[in-house]
Amino acid sequence: MPDAADPHIEILLVGMNGDLRGKRIPMTAEKKVWEGSVRLPTSTQSLDIWGDDNDDITGLSLTIGDPDGNCVADRRSLTPMPWAPAGSMQVLSTMHELTGEPSFMDPRGILAALLQRFAERGLTPVVATELEFYVVQDDWRQTGKPRPPEALMYRNAPDGFQLYDMRAVDALDDYLQTVRTWAKAQNLPADATTAEFGPGQFEVNLLHRTDALAAADDCIYLKRIAEQAARKHGLKSTCMAKPYAEHAGSGLHVHASIIDRDGNNILDAKGGEPALLKSVTAGMLQTMRDAQLIFAPFANSYRRFQPGSFAPVDIDWGFGHRGTAVRIPDKDGAAARIEHRVAGADANPYLLLVAILGGMLKGLDETLDPGAPTEPGKEPPAGTGRLTHDFLTAVEDFRASPFIRDVFGERYQKLYGDTKRKEAIAYLRTVSDFDYRTYLPRI
Repeated sequence: MPDAADPHIEILLVGMNGDLRGKRIPMTAEKKVWEGSVRLPTSTQSLDIWGDDNDDITGLSLTIGDPDGNCVADRRSLTPMPWAPAGSMQVLSTMHELTGEPSFMDPRGILAALLQRFAERGLTPVVATELEFYVVQDDWRQTGKPRPPEALMYRNAPDGFQLYDMRAVDALDDYLQTVRTWAKAQNLPADATTAEFGPGQFEVNLLHRTDALAAADDCIYLKRIAEQAARKHGLKSTCMAKPYAEHAGSGLHVHASIIDRDGNNILDAKGGEPALLKSVTAGMLQTMRDAQLIFAPFANSYRRFQPGSFAPVDIDWGFGHRGTAVRIPDKDGAAARIEHRVAGADANPYLLLVAILGGMLKGLDETLDPGAPTEPGKEPPAGTGRLTHDFLTAVEDFRASPFIRDVFGERYQKLYGDTKRKEAIAYLRTVSDFDYRTYLPRI
């Protein structure tokens, strides 16, 4: 038996819900990883939030014998694991059928297929993500609820708002320093770290990548670093979209532009009318309701969409307006880009980029008009659509959408839609403490 301190390599698959599953292999057997001989059941990619393969509704597990697939490692994603025994490594992989083709269920494979459609046009998306998350005390398993770190409390209550407050950063500096050190060890392009509105809420910005698959890898690795660093410091990190009713939700904002073969930003308006920038914006707006289930994949996700918050509720856009669903920070020069502000931190980054870039692709292939922008201090223009606040409605929009069928594939649309429908119905059938406190005494 290998010693507990012996180095190992973890080969990881990204699941439907952005969870990491895989195998831990002694470094002495590392060659298995690169030979493509590491296998897991393909149904690993169909597991719901509870870890159920839902064979009764998918027919993808025991019904067909629960067949194996090959975990094909992407060497570009090989990084050290600073929290593990010295010399340990991790690598992301894509599930392939034993016949050789990528599994239709693999989020990395779905994103790679969409990026190929850009490549066929001689175009490359440039992507950056901004991840918000909370850090909470480690007694959540005992209490059943999160609470802010003790360093941010006064008399058992949060000590005010902490937006951009360096005292909040200083109070958790040991934890944040571990996050920064481990991100550097993994060569993640981490930039600024800021304190956000909620107690124990932070944002880490990742710099742009000309490889959108690598940008999604960065985001999934950052989530893991935040979690492992929290464990080291007796805390827990969470990417729940809305862990506290009374505090801000956590988002996952995406900045995106597109370059041609010569490296030119095709969205650059060069001081004129940003026609192409508007068209890709319109593509995202027109597909936003269809894809909201990707941006908000869980019942808790819909608690984040509240009027008067920074989470958008309208399907609108604006120049530099942080209250809109799509914001255009710059329209001229190499920095011309869109910022997609709808997704929660709980979104799967691979599926998120498929939905966003798929909408942009629609705007490239068609000439679309996003309508008038929302101006600061004003209501959205008349006729502006709204995002849904209902999980089941988002599920049904996703299941019926031709756009989703096009960018995710018909089989994945059915798998994801059916699985999420089961989750939404389970949520609706649950009688909550709110129901009992509000209705039992009065009705």
